Amino acid sequence: MNIRSGHPDPLEELRLRNAAAEAGGGAERRERQHKEGKLSARERIELLLDEGSFEELDKFVTHRCQDFGMEQQRPAGDGFITGYGRIDNRLVYVFAQDFTVFGGSLSETNAGKIIKIMDLAMRAGAPVIGLNDSGGARIQEGVMSLAGYAEIFLRNTLASGVIPQISAILGPCAGGAVYSPAITDFIFMTRDTSYMFVTGPDVIKTVTHEEVTKEELGGAMTHNSQSGVAHFVSRDDAECLAMIRELLSYLPSNNLEDPPRRVATGSAGDPWDRSHPALNELVPPDTQKPYDIKDAIHAVADDGGFFEVHEHFAKNLVVGFARLDGRPVGIVANQPAFLAGVLDINASVKGARFVRFCDAFNIPLITFEDVPGFLPGTQQEFGGIIKHGAKLLFAFAEATVPKITVITRKAYGGAYCVMSSKHIRTDINYAWPTAEIAVMGPEGAVNIVYRRELDRAEESQRETLRREKAEDFRHRFANPYVAAERGFIDAVIEPARTREKLIVALRSLENKRDTNPRKKHGNIPL
Repeated sequence: MNIRSGHPDPLEELRLRNAAAEAGGGAERRERQHKEGKLSARERIELLLDEGSFEELDKFVTHRCQDFGMEQQRPAGDGFITGYGRIDNRLVYVFAQDFTVFGGSLSETNAGKIIKIMDLAMRAGAPVIGLNDSGGARIQEGVMSLAGYAEIFLRNTLASGVIPQISAILGPCAGGAVYSPAITDFIFMTRDTSYMFVTGPDVIKTVTHEEVTKEELGGAMTHNSQSGVAHFVSRDDAECLAMIRELLSYLPSNNLEDPPRRVATGSAGDPWDRSHPALNELVPPDTQKPYDIKDAIHAVADDGGFFEVHEHFAKNLVVGFARLDGRPVGIVANQPAFLAGVLDINASVKGARFVRFCDAFNIPLITFEDVPGFLPGTQQEFGGIIKHGAKLLFAFAEATVPKITVITRKAYGGAYCVMSSKHIRTDINYAWPTAEIAVMGPEGAVNIVYRRELDRAEESQRETLRREKAEDFRHRFANPYVAAERGFIDAVIEPARTREKLIVALRSLENKRDTNPRKKHGNIPL
């Protein structure tokens, strides 16, 4: 206490103000969060960042609202915690919504806190991570709250492709609040405790008379498996934050840096020329039988590691991150074990967004191809498979990062062109001896090419003749050697040596430089 003035000592006042700000909505509300299976905002930040690295900004900011009795409640920080810290000793900026203070609602002033750290992140060239747990816009502030959202959306847009932006949905995220995460690069959700939707169950029931729960409408698995809005799902907050840390280990801090290379020392490293003989038997002799393309991915990746993205959505296409020779790479692979690996609307959109992210942040692309074509049907045609399939084609064609493709089995028709073929600027194209590169599969081709001959054959002999012609077509045309003779395939390789071939190719492309024509931006078919 300062005896002459009767005011608290300045240092004591600072301690008191810090303690009040850190208390948030109080112990009782924090305990309520814990009972719901959620951590507090500060606990989340502590788990996310390296120990002791968090530097908080705008800790004493308060709202300016004078209506509805709000002037009587002005907690320090206004329900948002913002600042910067380190993950694996790399700079990141972070904001966390504190649901214990006004339900984590967005105000003019706490929107300004987010805007400030996003601007700082852009200048510093560091990722932004948002930990969302909010009831939405602060109704008492009206249009000022909406303006805050719009300012954030603008910065999400400007930062896109410049710095990685990651959103974690750790509670409610509804109404206009959903659009900030939607613009970011990756969205994480927690089971049972998070949900996202533009309009809630009550509004839907009033307008459309549909009855649906919050979990069914916008829960973690809904958005991970059906809508594709979210990319990752976790059991709880702690697992979610650990997954964010792992994701960042594959990403550069900004679009001017290369992804962080992990250098192994001594005997700990995975040999670059490691062979994997089991790959020679991975593709079944029967071309109609499935196999798991993830077996190939794990076999070639450093230490078998693969960090899958969008695991539960459009399972006929696999995307994610791995390392080769310590370098992060983006993997895009058709999955024969699901829908035979065909491309459909969801797979095309999933693949296109991932390819564009990797291209924006200098992450080389490795494509494993086994695609029989595009999924037929009126649902796909009416849904716009033409324009959606073109998104994936556009993404691969405009990408200037190192691109390597391995055809493991089928590469049929237009889907062959789309899946990072030589003709759209892919640098190195490999094929396994089991590859079949053709306009369509032998079974379909013989019905067209040999139609008259089949029609003239006796009915009892027709099926035998069809099988003979299909086998002859496969031998003559549905193989990798016709394409190799024309330079569309750079090499036909032994599957067991795929890791070695990929790493040698990546080393040769380490200093690749390629550009697109000067333009404001392309007009991708959205």
